[in-house]
Amino acid sequence: MKQLQYSFKDSNSLDDGLKALRKFYDENSFYGMLIHIYTEIIDWDRIEGALKKIEDILPEAQYVGCSSNGNILQGDFSGDTFALTCTFFEYPTTKIQILQYKLTEETQQEVSESVVKLVDESGWVKGVEFLLTIRGMSLTGLCDGLTKVREGVQIFGGGAFSSDINANEACVFSSSGCYQEKGIAFVLIGGEDMHITSSYVSGWKPLGSFLNVTAADGYLLKELNGKPAYETYYKYLHIKNDKDFFFNTLEFPFFYRDKGIDIMRAPTAATSEGYLVMTSDMTKDSRARLAYGDAWSILEATKREAEKLVSFAPECILVFSCAGRRTFWGNDRVGSETEAYQQVAPTSGFYTSSEFLRNQQYVIQHNVTQVIAALREGEGVVMEMPAMLSPDKAYDGKVPMISRMAAFIKETMEELEEANRRFALMAITDGLTGLLNRSEIQHRITDTVENDNIKDIYLIMMDLDNFKHVNDLHGHKEGDNVLIRLSGMMRETVVDLEDNCCCGRWGGEEFMILIHSEEEQVVLDHAEWLRSTMEKIRFEKAGRVTLSLGVVKVHWDESPDQACMRVDEALYEAKNTGKNKIVFDH
Repeated sequence: MKQLQYSFKDSNSLDDGLKALRKFYDENSFYGMLIHIYTEIIDWDRIEGALKKIEDILPEAQYVGCSSNGNILQGDFSGDTFALTCTFFEYPTTKIQILQYKLTEETQQEVSESVVKLVDESGWVKGVEFLLTIRGMSLTGLCDGLTKVREGVQIFGGGAFSSDINANEACVFSSSGCYQEKGIAFVLIGGEDMHITSSYVSGWKPLGSFLNVTAADGYLLKELNGKPAYETYYKYLHIKNDKDFFFNTLEFPFFYRDKGIDIMRAPTAATSEGYLVMTSDMTKDSRARLAYGDAWSILEATKREAEKLVSFAPECILVFSCAGRRTFWGNDRVGSETEAYQQVAPTSGFYTSSEFLRNQQYVIQHNVTQVIAALREGEGVVMEMPAMLSPDKAYDGKVPMISRMAAFIKETMEELEEANRRFALMAITDGLTGLLNRSEIQHRITDTVENDNIKDIYLIMMDLDNFKHVNDLHGHKEGDNVLIRLSGMMRETVVDLEDNCCCGRWGGEEFMILIHSEEEQVVLDHAEWLRSTMEKIRFEKAGRVTLSLGVVKVHWDESPDQACMRVDEALYEAKNTGKNKIVFDH
């Protein structure tokens, strides 16, 4: 695999590049070529003219392209209107197939089903690249549909854009279709000797505390923490809901957990009701945090990714990088985060409106992210590790103060959240034993018993025998030692029964355990373990202290208070019929 890259502003410079490609192709033994074209202008006449020249000079070539917010050539921002990369294939086993479809909210399922079927029928396919127009619709349906592509196939791509970051116009085109302002173009690539790997890089960091998604409808994020979602941007960042809203929010996306990974979601607009328009669905009861870009984290992340690619020995690298990253760095600095890839293999791509990547099984839409796909033919020759630029040398601009302030805010918020967690825990915890206090264990019993979905509920109530005698003869310190030892044993019970059990101090020397279990004997075994273990302990001053227990299974038609009264009666019977025993009331 070989690759040549060109940028051009007019037809003359395009002619020169295409003639050079023609000469290179004729002088070598290649088995095909694939051209990628990215353009910052959305002018069909100029695009059509460029495509016609390609077809005239390189009729053997297959091509695919889209509009962009800027182009990447040789691992750096191009600066020219058009970018063209031509990849030449050296193995006869390599295959390429280009598809193009109309893409709307209504056609997403049909499109994804068609691609899934074709890939299933084409065992040679190793990777699926796609370029698409995205503005004004959720792409959850498309991503969910493409997730059904057979396992092992790499899937990656980017959303077409415009040179104006606030504009909605975008287009795609290919040798298998026409110019479309609502479309998607796929490149199926593979063959016996084709190898592909793909990944993504963020570098953005969370800022502030978690926000709960309290209302959402598909790709409309309606409420965060019970308030219109837009208020988050206005309150914390003073971003107004005006024509520059998308531009101003792009550097501050949401961190959002989806399909098991942390991803970023950026709003494209805000409605008059204060809803945020996203490019993919967000679900109610999920959580999100604002995020900010950190220069050193970004550079360190891209450097690590480049170092991992060295062992893969790629022959070319495709980069789909969010336009928000270009905004973050500026044109003169944005190449800092892609130059490391160029040291590994020829690197090209464009600045996108969204990025797409299959993460294990799922195809996920990203924002403010960099998706990387690396390709090679044959086994490849692993190169030596290049001397990558380190972040502290690569960037020494204005971001340090922003990063330090953000780090300060982050640490302060984490300390505040930790303090809140401690206060919340103190409110429900018994100070001496560390178990739940009476109020909290009673609250949990009520919630569990009144929950119709939970069956087979048991209560274990226990009391230390002759505990007043321990306090009177040996002092309250020894009494506390006995209470703490018993509470430690109860915590072992909770760990053993995992989420199906909780325990608390009912008052004085009385304790309560709530268990929901389908096996009655398991409950009785734990009660007996507590009784027998306590019986074997010898305290320094008090010596042997025994335990009496009452156990009940909660009836389906009784109230929490009735169940608590019944277990108290069972305990009373154990105390009054010899102590150091268990009474079970079915």
